[in-house]
Amino acid sequence: MKKLAKVVLGLLVLLLLASALFLFWPLHQRSVPAAGNDKPVDVVLVGGGIMSITLATFLQELQPDWNIQVYERLDGVALESSDGWNNAGTGHSAFAELNYTPELPDGSIETKRAVGIAEQFEISRQFWSHQIREGRLSQPSDFINPTPHMSFVWGDENIAYLHKRQQALVKNPLFYGMQYSEDPAQITQWAPLLMEGRDPKQKVAATWMPLGTDVNFGVITRQLTAGLERSPNFTLHLNHEVRALRQNDDKSWNVTVKDLKSDNETTVKSRFVFIGAGGAALKLLQLSGIPESKNYAGFPVGGQFLAFQDPAIANRHSVKAYGMAETGSPPMSVPHLDARKLDGKPVVLFGPFALYSTKFLKHGSWFDLYSSVNHNNVAGMMDVGLENLDLVKYLMGQARLNDDDRQAELVKYFPHAKREDWKLVTAGQRVQIIKKDPEKGSILQFGTEIVTDQDHTLAALLGASPGASTSPPIMLDLLKKAFPEQMAAGWETRLKQIVPSYGRKLNDSPALTNEIRRLTSETLKLPYLDVPVETSPAVMLTPPPAAKPAEAKRNANEELQAL
Repeated sequence: MKKLAKVVLGLLVLLLLASALFLFWPLHQRSVPAAGNDKPVDVVLVGGGIMSITLATFLQELQPDWNIQVYERLDGVALESSDGWNNAGTGHSAFAELNYTPELPDGSIETKRAVGIAEQFEISRQFWSHQIREGRLSQPSDFINPTPHMSFVWGDENIAYLHKRQQALVKNPLFYGMQYSEDPAQITQWAPLLMEGRDPKQKVAATWMPLGTDVNFGVITRQLTAGLERSPNFTLHLNHEVRALRQNDDKSWNVTVKDLKSDNETTVKSRFVFIGAGGAALKLLQLSGIPESKNYAGFPVGGQFLAFQDPAIANRHSVKAYGMAETGSPPMSVPHLDARKLDGKPVVLFGPFALYSTKFLKHGSWFDLYSSVNHNNVAGMMDVGLENLDLVKYLMGQARLNDDDRQAELVKYFPHAKREDWKLVTAGQRVQIIKKDPEKGSILQFGTEIVTDQDHTLAALLGASPGASTSPPIMLDLLKKAFPEQMAAGWETRLKQIVPSYGRKLNDSPALTNEIRRLTSETLKLPYLDVPVETSPAVMLTPPPAAKPAEAKRNANEELQAL
């Protein structure tokens, strides 16, 4: 017995040592090359996606004399979540996403978050319009196209909710023009694929918003990058992976980078570092060692879509139709049948189907999740896992889906779809935030979050949707957090030229909504509707004219979509 006890005790000691090594080793700092530049560059941006390139574009306009360096581990920009095939391409303006407008216990509809997201997308439209006028973006149809946004439901309870939602939203200037119908003939006119072959006895309802858009964020990223490279103060380093971040005594940062082609490591000193590396941002934030990094962990979730590329199908669906997550399903499961324009051709995507992976990037490592776990976040991750067993159950169920199961989900939205019409495509990888909340403990949070250090020398962007759609307003928030002195010293004045509504809310004023939307619609060649100057509910509920072409759980923000 004594010998057995010693063996058991020895195994426990080894297990504890292995656990300690596993939890503390990710934060171990290895030796790295010394910085090769005595004078620090102004900005290092990690990652060549829509976020980093949007920030670089802002900075180049605000401070053209700054030296900006971008490091991207792949052989081109926008190859992860920014790529057109790796996301749904929705210009997230809350026109169709039902999870942005939850029904409250008293039966009313919460519209605050939807209005906020719509405001953010209007900033994106202004930013892209400005870049067209400056010659950094080409013709609008290359990256943004008019695509009405629809919400589509069935069943008495869901129909009643959708009608209340439309009635609540159209009282806001930003949502003027949203139409509601329970008439099968009208819905067929809006989206024939949704209705053809459907049981005529099934009660359905839909809203239709003519001002919706489809956006190719990959094209935007690549074109903005080409514009940045026209400046001698900007350098893009492809096939370069950031391996270490060390802060110096003068608050500058040493950024150690590995050239993946030559296998050489070098270090560059920078005054400011932005980590915009998508799912990889969490691990890099942890490598920085800033105290704020201890508050976060990540939960990776991938997505798959069914792609229809036959013109006979793609040319008959010109809307983005969002449904409602089924009872018991998490927000990330909201189905949508999306009209897209990819590689210059119309495409229809249906999904998402969740894909569990331990990778933090589509082109990442299977060890990404494990290497992000340490003694600061392991307890919180386990706690959140126990509190979100429905999400775990959902992902396990999704992992067991086969093509017949996917086809069964598809025909709920596309009754005439045939199995041979589609192919399964894997989209980009997302990493949801697990963060420490002072009141609730660790929570799973959907959406995006900017993390900055107290010295304003490093910032990271964590999280996912609405993400790319709102990259310009997210980067404006980052500028305010990371560069408060420069903002007060003149940047804000310049930003009002780039984003004319800067500092104002469009939804507070029909006149301002009309002014800004008229400006961006003309530049982006998008439909436009004049909002009545009178803002009473009676006026806002009046059917609008046709659009003119442009001349309990610890689960924060549960209603947001993760994919």
